Amino acid sequence: MAFEAQGAPLRYDGAMEDALFPHTEMTALDWLADAAIALAAFAFGCLQLYLAVNLLIPDEAMRRFLGIEALVPTANAIAAVAVTTLPLVLRRRLPWPCLVFVLAAWAFGQTASQDISLSIVGPLVALFTVAYCRTRPEAIAATCLAALFVLIVPTAMRPSYLVQLTLIQNLALLAAAALAGQALQLNRAYAAEAEQRALAAERNRETEAQRRVEEERVRIAREVHDITAHSLSAVSIQAAVAERLVKTDPAAAEAAIHEVRATAKDALGEMRAMVGVLRSGNDGPETAPTAGSDRLGDLLAYLEGAGIQATLDDSRYQRGQVPVFIDVALFGIAREACTNIVRHARATRASITLACQQAAGQQQAVLVVQDNGSAPKQLKIETSGHGLKGMEERVRLLHGTLQTGIGKDGGFVVKATVPLESAASPAPSAEPAPQEV
Repeated sequence: MAFEAQGAPLRYDGAMEDALFPHTEMTALDWLADAAIALAAFAFGCLQLYLAVNLLIPDEAMRRFLGIEALVPTANAIAAVAVTTLPLVLRRRLPWPCLVFVLAAWAFGQTASQDISLSIVGPLVALFTVAYCRTRPEAIAATCLAALFVLIVPTAMRPSYLVQLTLIQNLALLAAAALAGQALQLNRAYAAEAEQRALAAERNRETEAQRRVEEERVRIAREVHDITAHSLSAVSIQAAVAERLVKTDPAAAEAAIHEVRATAKDALGEMRAMVGVLRSGNDGPETAPTAGSDRLGDLLAYLEGAGIQATLDDSRYQRGQVPVFIDVALFGIAREACTNIVRHARATRASITLACQQAAGQQQAVLVVQDNGSAPKQLKIETSGHGLKGMEERVRLLHGTLQTGIGKDGGFVVKATVPLESAASPAPSAEPAPQEV
């Protein structure tokens, strides 16, 4: 609610209203459970009403010596127990009013009785509920209130030591009920916090995975840009030649047009192979040029700067015969492999081999990156990291194969094999397991 004073609103935060009448949502099952608890407390109170004396001191002569008579509960005594227990049905919906009511009912029933000692089970359950559902200061206040009622309410027991024993017992039970409620509340809060942390960690993992995918998409967009720029430049030059020679040298113009057609056809196949990975994304692709195999020397410098002795062998690699999109993809795989070596392998030596070879009736480009580091450490990134996933996706789109695992001489090996005459459509998705190279 809000109050107005001289044009300025004065707000009431509703703390007292929330304490007395909290907005607790309860289902039919919750009401049924609380009704069962109230009935169980009532039955326990009635049983304790009869058994407290007759079973605690079963010898009749001893009871008479102590001035205690064996009693049969009267209707008024049972009604007093009902008044202190049945309101527990409302214990979660109205925790504070329920506690105050059962304490007052218990005090009145205990004071009015001349022959019995009422069970304190009703106030115990109500106090436990306040300690469990409300804040710690409220739990302390409720415990002090209940203890005050127990201390000032007289008991019907005549022997003084039984009075003291009952008083200590009731105070101890009140403290135990309050501590149990707070303990369960802390446990519930801890479980909820742990669940929130788990959800946050899951969201972070998803965000990180999405970020890695976006980075890979950007890199592939760069490669597509390079393919387009290279092919269209060749097409433009050949078209200009054909236009110039079409009248003076028709044969040369026809050859230039043929070259335009072949270049356009090759570029179309390359674009179809690469653009399949560019799935939906909100940001436009980056079109800065990406590096090819002519920049492998930079990778050697990167490894040596990290204290790793590195070698490069590309003597059997014919760069002019390899399509641009395959060349830049192989460089990207080599760069990711070198990054993993520096971050994870703890290696002292590494080698990069790039070659073209004839196998199974077709020309292939083969890239091998190997180190002498800790292979088990490298293998951990197979499931938790995204570097190998990116390599695998690149090679799959080029209809090639990627092998990763422990080499024959130890260390970790990444071997990518890509056919130079790949099909125009992307290859189906696969999840090959790491294997020994």
